[in-house]
Amino acid sequence: MIKKHIPNSLTCCNLMCGCMATGAAFYGNYRWAIVMIIVGAVFDFFDGMVARLLHVSSPIGKELDSLADVVTFGVAPSAILFHLFHHVHYPEFIQPIEDFLPYTAFLMAAFSALRLAKFNLDERQTSSFIGLPTPANALFWGSLVVGQHAFLVSLKFNAVFLFLFMLLSCMLLVAEIPLFALKFKDLSWQNNSIKYIFLVGCLAFLPLGVSSIAAMIVWYVLLSIVVFKASNRKTS
Repeated sequence: MIKKHIPNSLTCCNLMCGCMATGAAFYGNYRWAIVMIIVGAVFDFFDGMVARLLHVSSPIGKELDSLADVVTFGVAPSAILFHLFHHVHYPEFIQPIEDFLPYTAFLMAAFSALRLAKFNLDERQTSSFIGLPTPANALFWGSLVVGQHAFLVSLKFNAVFLFLFMLLSCMLLVAEIPLFALKFKDLSWQNNSIKYIFLVGCLAFLPLGVSSIAAMIVWYVLLSIVVFKASNRKTS
C-alpha cells in the first residue's frame, strides 16, 4: 500500500534538507542552511505524526528517522561551525592550531548522534526531554550565526570562545537535565503554567529578528533548569 511509505518519504525529505543545509554551510550560505534546518524540522515533526495517524509505524521508520536527524540536526550545524571557525578571530597563542581547530566542530555531530541514541532507548523521555533536543541545538546555532555573524567574526569574539560554547552545547545534548516538552494535553493553566510562561517570555525576544530563535532556546533551557531545581527543593 502507498500509505505505508508516506511517513518514510517525509523522513527522507528531512534527510535531504539536512544534506542541503550541510552543503550550504560549507559554502558559507548560513541563511539557506538554517532555512533547510527549519524545513527539515517540519518534516521531522510530521513524519511521526503521520505514521501514528495511518497506523504504519515500523522499525525501519524509527532507524531512518534517527539517521535523518543526525544529518539535519547534527552534521548540518557542525558544518556551520566548521565554516565559521575559518572566519573567527584567532588570538596569537592559539594560532599554531588554527588549521586544526575547525575540525573540532564535528564533535557536535558525534554528541548529537549520542543524544539521539539515548533518546531512542530512554523510557523517561515520553512526556519530557533529558538533555537538549538536537533540533533545538541546531536551530540555536543556525539562528545565532545568521543573526550575530558580524559580532562573531569581530575582534570582540574569538575562536576560543566559539570552541568553549560549542563544548557547552555538546554537554547540554547529553546532560541529565530534564527539559519540559511543549505538548498540550489541555489548555488549563494548572497543567501548562510553565509552557505559558515560556511562550509569553518568547515575545520579548521577537525584536531580535533571526537571533530571537537562539534567545528563545536559551530561555527554554534556563527556565527548565529553574523548574527542575524548584521541584527538587519541594521533594527534598
